[in-house]
Amino acid sequence: MRLVLPRWAGALAVKAAAFITVMSCGLAALLGVLVHVSVTDQTVGRARTLALSRLRDATSAFEAGDTLPPGAGVDPAGLPGSLRRLAAGGERGTMVDRHDGRPTMWAAGPADHGRALAVEVDYAQNARTIAGLDRAILWSSGLAIGATLLVGAFAVTRVTRRLHATARVARRISAGDLDARVHDPRTKDPTRPQDEVAAVAAALDSMASSLQGKLLAEQRFTADVAHELRTPLTGLHAAAELLPPGRPTELVRDRVAALRTLTEDLLEISRLDTGRERLDLDTERLGALAERVVRATGAAAGAGGAAGAAEAGARTGTRTDAGARAGADTGSGVTVRVLRDVCVETDRRRLERVLGNLVANAHRHGRPPVVLTVDGPVVTVRDHGDGYPAYLVEHGPQRFRTEGGATGHGLGLTIALGQAEVLGARLEFADAPDGGAVATLTLPHRPPGTGTSGTGDSETGGAVPDGAV
Repeated sequence: MRLVLPRWAGALAVKAAAFITVMSCGLAALLGVLVHVSVTDQTVGRARTLALSRLRDATSAFEAGDTLPPGAGVDPAGLPGSLRRLAAGGERGTMVDRHDGRPTMWAAGPADHGRALAVEVDYAQNARTIAGLDRAILWSSGLAIGATLLVGAFAVTRVTRRLHATARVARRISAGDLDARVHDPRTKDPTRPQDEVAAVAAALDSMASSLQGKLLAEQRFTADVAHELRTPLTGLHAAAELLPPGRPTELVRDRVAALRTLTEDLLEISRLDTGRERLDLDTERLGALAERVVRATGAAAGAGGAAGAAEAGARTGTRTDAGARAGADTGSGVTVRVLRDVCVETDRRRLERVLGNLVANAHRHGRPPVVLTVDGPVVTVRDHGDGYPAYLVEHGPQRFRTEGGATGHGLGLTIALGQAEVLGARLEFADAPDGGAVATLTLPHRPPGTGTSGTGDSETGGAVPDGAV
């Protein structure tokens, strides 16, 4: 089984602190052991030399029949058994043991008749010296580890702070703020040493500048092309109206209308890309607005013109984000269900645009029944077709992309998503568990750029009965 660590354990600062702590503890333990062993060997060596010197003096006095010096004796009571047996066997040796509650260094050698001549030397001072040394090692190791950890944490925190700043800028860029830059101080002064974090920050700033330039050039190109197409298309539309009635004339008018629709969509996309769209806020009852959108979408499609659909604020999209061609029949069999009606403060034109695209997209590329549900500030558009493509559910609408033989200019759902972002709403695409596509529009409680609540709580007295439009 794999050990599951908390999320904070993955932070670079935590890993660096743990590494510094482990390495400091290991180094302190190694140095402490080396110092302890060295000092202990020296202390014990000096005590052993002193004890053996006194043993030689005691042996000389014993052999001469003189009085033994203080601390010497034959088979003294406190002599350790192992050292006694060593001396009785005719050899000399030393040993540290406790005698009368005090550390004692014993030195013993052979005497007559298998007895042991032993000398004891007070070892208490030496033991206190070693114990004091051990305490000093522990305290100094703790202080060294703490100081190393603080210095290391300070150094690592400076690096991680710069990394977090770089990550924040990267997230802002991915969210659409192409003016965001890291501006790391080290990158501004070429004489300063450039570390890896500065290299990453410089690369991110360079990438953001390049991306911003390319996107701005693309936006300008799209806007210029769409703007330049409007004048010849207007003339072409007027000329088509002068053609005699007939099937060829209908086809020409249909294609001209489709081209005008595409041009208007391109202009709208270019305006949305600039991010400078402003809201025209008003208070609207969401249920009535949804019913009006569905009626306008069906009426515009029945009229057979994309211009009528645009005037109704409901130009068609497509299931694969390939917007419908002009004159596409979206039908009118859409059910509107108002579970909980509310008054919302929003831009009516933009909201109608979003809902109209979703309804037309669902009716054209899904299968009936198509249901638009209002539940407070949440509006869902559901059909019972094959559902959205996987790329659209995962990444959202993509311009001009078509799959499965779908046709169209590919801007319907893209415009709906862009207008929803201007409204501050969240538009999500998903597939229903029992089949079909579900688009969910969640309106904000507070419209962008306002200081008051954007969604009223004035609801109807109860659920409004379902109505088919």
